[in-house]
Amino acid sequence: DLQVTPVSGGMLGKIEIDRIGVAAMILEGTDEGTLRRAVGHIPGTSLPGQWGNVAIAGHRDTFFRALRNVRHDDEIKLTTLDGSYRYLVDSTQVIAPEDTQVLDDSGETILTLVTCYPFYFGGPAPKRFIVRAHKMP
Repeated sequence: DLQVTPVSGGMLGKIEIDRIGVAAMILEGTDEGTLRRAVGHIPGTSLPGQWGNVAIAGHRDTFFRALRNVRHDDEIKLTTLDGSYRYLVDSTQVIAPEDTQVLDDSGETILTLVTCYPFYFGGPAPKRFIVRAHKMP
């Protein structure tokens, strides 16, 4: 299986959470320029369709604003050139920014969405809001 290393800022696909109206392009990387235009795949985490933990970050005041309404069992669809992948939301949690273990591989095929928290907060938000979902067969 050929492992393709995505180019920083390169397009990886699209994320959709229909029930809450999230639809955004996924680009590689989490620098400010990338996150202004899209949500960003966190480098070093699995790519959509690969085994492991696919982690995607987005701004709470743009593309991931509606994540505040996400619920258990909401369906998240990732579409890439290689295919479509569907995930079901298992949990949400609020963590400190330094709690990066949510990005670790857990031995299963999961999706981790990361945005800042609280959703309505002036300036840099002190916490992170995490959505964890498992891949559907």
